Amino acid sequence: MFPFDPSRQSRRRVSRSLTRTTRQMTGQLTRSLESAAKSVTKAVTRSTEQAIRETRKATVRSVKRTVRDTEKAVVAAFTAQGAEVARKPPGQFVTVDGMPVHVIVRGRGRPVVLVHGNGTMAEDFVICGLIDRLAARYRVIAIDRPGFGYTGRPRHRLWTAQAQAVLLHRVLEQLGVERPLLVGHSWGTIVTLALAADGRRPLRGLVLLSGSYFPGHRTDAALIAPLAVPGLGDAMRAMVPAKVSASLTGQSFRQVFWPQPVPARFTARFPIEIAAAATQLRAVSEDAASMNAAVTGLQRRYAGLTLPVSILAGDADAIVKASEHSVRLHTTIPGSTLRLLPGLGHMIHYGARLKVERAIDDLMKLT
Repeated sequence: MFPFDPSRQSRRRVSRSLTRTTRQMTGQLTRSLESAAKSVTKAVTRSTEQAIRETRKATVRSVKRTVRDTEKAVVAAFTAQGAEVARKPPGQFVTVDGMPVHVIVRGRGRPVVLVHGNGTMAEDFVICGLIDRLAARYRVIAIDRPGFGYTGRPRHRLWTAQAQAVLLHRVLEQLGVERPLLVGHSWGTIVTLALAADGRRPLRGLVLLSGSYFPGHRTDAALIAPLAVPGLGDAMRAMVPAKVSASLTGQSFRQVFWPQPVPARFTARFPIEIAAAATQLRAVSEDAASMNAAVTGLQRRYAGLTLPVSILAGDADAIVKASEHSVRLHTTIPGSTLRLLPGLGHMIHYGARLKVERAIDDLMKLT
């Protein structure tokens, strides 16, 4: 047999046939791959969209839980222990270095700033009627010091009288207060004296009520000092049931008002559950423990004060002896005035509110 030798024409036909077949197969394969890719893409898209929806739902649920938990925490912080209704802060908040400070602002005119004592809060000046009375003719600002009322007391700072004076200055700066008259009660007098002594801002004068101005021994401060020890104080406070703490706080107010009875309006309106809360009890103990150190540093500067200073105290004060503090301060600050109130105790802004108002008005007339 002869070997097969296809002609040129035959080879062309075979080549074209193979090319068509290859193109057809390639086209079919491409279409199959594209179809498969589309199917996979759709499946992945559906899966991704479902995952996004599930994630969104989970996030919404998580946010709702966080909001509910936060609301519960806020309510717990300012709710009467065992009571059902939360108290609403009576004032506004001014933020200083990320720290919200609660202040009560009333009235218009020249500024009068009220600084409360140890164990109370700015609301004390509302209850005694002083804020409303003064607001008729002045712009009145009452501040909750760190740890008292609705102001927190961050642990990363040491809240000395000087540190509290700086905070007070920053709050007044944000409120646009110029040349205020400062009125301090009890421990609040130390803060006002610290602000006056450092000359940080111009002041009209000081009205000092029932203050402790010199180092000495105070039984109440000595008893509460262990509660100021970090860790130990927290443990001791945690061991005291809330009702017992509130009861002990109520008893302390009877001593503070003595020889006058605790006013009915104070009993009815003062938020004792806040005063008995852990944060305020820590503030009370820390301020009591640091009082002697604070006045030891300040007493050397009293004689250099040149602004008007009015000193008032009850001669029956069971907390601070007027003869050892108010009388002595009067002899130390040149040009100061002193008024001893017969038969009155520590809370003279209740028992002698009109006399406190008069002292404020007299200093305002001078400046």
